[in-house]
Amino acid sequence: MRVLMFGWEFPPHIAGGLGTACYGLTRGLARNGVEVIFVVPKAYGDEDQRFIRVVNASDVDAIYRSGDADSDIWRHVKFMEINSNMVPYISPEQWEQERSRSEKVGTLHHDGDVWRERYNFSGKYGANLLEEVARYAVVARQVAIELEGQFDVIHAHDWLTYYAGIAAKEVSGKPLVVHMHATEFDRSGENINTQTYAIERGGMEAADLVMAVSNLTRNIVINKYGIPAEKVMTVHNAVRFAEGNQEEEERGVKDKIVTFLGRITYQKGPDYFVEAAAKVLKRTKNVRFVMAGSGDMMNHVIRRVARLGIADKFHFTGFLRGADVQKMFALSDVYVMPSVSEPFGISPLEAMKSNVPTIISKQSGVAEVLDYAVKVDYWDVDAMADAIYGLVTYPALGELFARKGLEEVTGLKWNNAAAKIKEGYERVIREQEAKQQ
Repeated sequence: MRVLMFGWEFPPHIAGGLGTACYGLTRGLARNGVEVIFVVPKAYGDEDQRFIRVVNASDVDAIYRSGDADSDIWRHVKFMEINSNMVPYISPEQWEQERSRSEKVGTLHHDGDVWRERYNFSGKYGANLLEEVARYAVVARQVAIELEGQFDVIHAHDWLTYYAGIAAKEVSGKPLVVHMHATEFDRSGENINTQTYAIERGGMEAADLVMAVSNLTRNIVINKYGIPAEKVMTVHNAVRFAEGNQEEEERGVKDKIVTFLGRITYQKGPDYFVEAAAKVLKRTKNVRFVMAGSGDMMNHVIRRVARLGIADKFHFTGFLRGADVQKMFALSDVYVMPSVSEPFGISPLEAMKSNVPTIISKQSGVAEVLDYAVKVDYWDVDAMADAIYGLVTYPALGELFARKGLEEVTGLKWNNAAAKIKEGYERVIREQEAKQQ
């Protein structure tokens, strides 16, 4: 079986869990006998291609012919700057670079009634995000034409690639599977960006099958987007155990270390982590709190830490990636994910595989598959503080959750998730063949 897959990021160039999930899934699919052609807006040449073939959309000429300007993609997409919910994926320096770059999106060549344009995608989440989403769809159409006969099904990850998936389906006639890693309701609560919502809904309506990363997300897809229940299947994420033994990191302090790792945005609940930290520090001074990440709430959180008088026990690392993430887990005694709304949440699995006892919010999809993580409501800072205090104060308790947690996540393998995805592919292919008979 062969799959044409559209993503927005791929390791080592990632901004969050989406790229990590795509990497795990593609490796798992390869081990299940599925060939994957993975298209990204911008490839850097250092992607791991042992299991997949990576196509760089920035190297593909988009071809226009007379009348193409009236296509559905261009008619229904209005270019605009995305609101702040997506901006935290990039640093202030990257923001300035992307704004200056956005004025020059590509080169255009005219030959009779045929126009060729090659877009210089940023592959980021900056000011011209929706424009890149639309142009990515145009390139995806061309990719599907050039790869005719080389794939059996199309798989598009998250709303950023849904237009690309639809365009590829229109020209190839192959079934489309879309993967919902996070909904607009997760990112924005009820104050949603209506255009992003429309893209998400349109992509799922056009798809032959929708894959949700948790039952929590599946219910949102059904109830908030009106997608038929029989069209939506749940495939929980997993965690990859890297080859080799993890080295112990030398610690510069004797205090216990409690870590938050993720985007510092409303969705991830960083303010609740700060409030819980202040409560813990009233009961014990032998603990330090680390916030690893960046985002639009960074300044707010820094000011709140200062006002609470805990700045001497609170550390900000900025955004971490790759080996630095693993080093942070190796230095941690407790990991906390206090997300307000988390479709799944791979980071707790990564912490648990590093022998770190973990606290997660009940409002997360990963809570569906974990028994040996402490679960609290994101807003209950007293319960969160009690859990942190217990794990850093009583060694036997921390050791129990670390040991049982490691045993638990060892069974959550990408190969198993990929096998379920392969079953979904086979289902939509059978259904299409039945319709054609």
